[in-house]
Amino acid sequence: MPAPVVVIAASDLTPSLRERLAGNGELAFFSDTEPIQALQAILEYRPSLIALERLFAATPRGAALINRIKNDAQLAHAEIRVISHSGDYSKTVSPGAGPPPAPASVPVPVPSRPPGHVPAPPAISPESEKPTLDWRGTRRANRYPIRSAVEIQLDGSPAVVVNLSQVGAQVLSATILRPNQKVRVNVPNDDFVMRFRGTVVWAQFELPTATPGPRYRAGIDFADADPSAIEAFCQKNKDAVSA
Repeated sequence: MPAPVVVIAASDLTPSLRERLAGNGELAFFSDTEPIQALQAILEYRPSLIALERLFAATPRGAALINRIKNDAQLAHAEIRVISHSGDYSKTVSPGAGPPPAPASVPVPVPSRPPGHVPAPPAISPESEKPTLDWRGTRRANRYPIRSAVEIQLDGSPAVVVNLSQVGAQVLSATILRPNQKVRVNVPNDDFVMRFRGTVVWAQFELPTATPGPRYRAGIDFADADPSAIEAFCQKNKDAVSA
């Protein structure tokens, strides 16, 4: 008996997708809030077709699920199809392609200015003057790759440190992390614990192949850390091979 087609979409879009996929055999529907359950079914049944509704596919969770499927050799036979609940949109995601772009936003008209007009420079707030973290760490201080298994705590939950600097860190966490989230940071040292505040600058949902569950990769911006103490911690725990 062929494996059912696994379909992931918002629950209220199920009826229209059922009509669109009629003729493809048995359908197994999962809500867009159940990517883990959908992945478990995909790994168990190994369907030849996996369909994701376009709006879900454009989200971080949808992108993570697509990448997880594409990177699994046991699912190389599976077709990943992104479809719309309305209209005839349908796209097959090739092995080298990423998720489809989010629906385009409506352009905002730019007001015309009289000839010779020179716009005044935008006001700069103290916050906007502060350099920001880049996608994989910080450019405001030396960044050190940290040896494996070094953990810090964010609001009491463990997080593995990927890299670290005096002003921020990249971490992996099983606990949900969201951009702009304020966190309490605890960094255990030999005979004391460094405690300070931080802010989640960016966060990315992942479904890695080597771990049993999902995780969040995130960049943390430190607010009031002791630079000398963090630098000493970096020197002590940096990965000598990658550094």
